[in-house]
Order: sequence, then C-alpha cells, then structure tokens
Amino acid sequence: MIKFFKIIALLEGVSLILLFFFAMPMKYILSQPIYVKVIGMAHGLLFVGYIILAIMLTFERSWSYKKSAAICLASIIPFGTFYMEKKYLRNE
Repeated sequence: MIKFFKIIALLEGVSLILLFFFAMPMKYILSQPIYVKVIGMAHGLLFVGYIILAIMLTFERSWSYKKSAAICLASIIPFGTFYMEKKYLRNE
C-alpha cells in the first residue's frame, strides 16, 4: 500500500501546483474558470484519497502521531508532498 500512497502523494502534489500556479491565474487573470473546476475536482479527490491512505498507513505501519500529522499537513503546502516523500517515506 505504501507504493500506492507514494503515487497518490505525487499526483496530489502535482494537482495542487497546477491548481495554484495554472488554474487560479487562468480564472482570475483570463476569466477561464473551467480549469479550476476540472483541476480542482481532481485535486479534491486526490486530497481525500491522500488523507485516507495516510490514516490507514498510520495504523498499518505504527507511525507516530507526529509523523502522521506532518505527512497530513504536507498535503496543504505547495511542494509539501515532495518534501514529505523525501524526508519520511524514502526508506519505506
């Protein structure tokens, strides 16, 4: 399940970056809200999946609550999932 989580983390991180640095400028500068709708929906689904998998892995791998909280908080910061993967999941 850890490999699947790493894939979801990568996709969630990419979707957050696309949402912040592509879709939102397209909406507010060029009045093209469709990008926010499409990328936002994908990001929302990936975010929910990321959090659910993180909680499941917390119990499966007996992660500390500090590690689990850091992994979950990384999902709301641009580039956070990439840092999290390097710091916490490289050896998993």
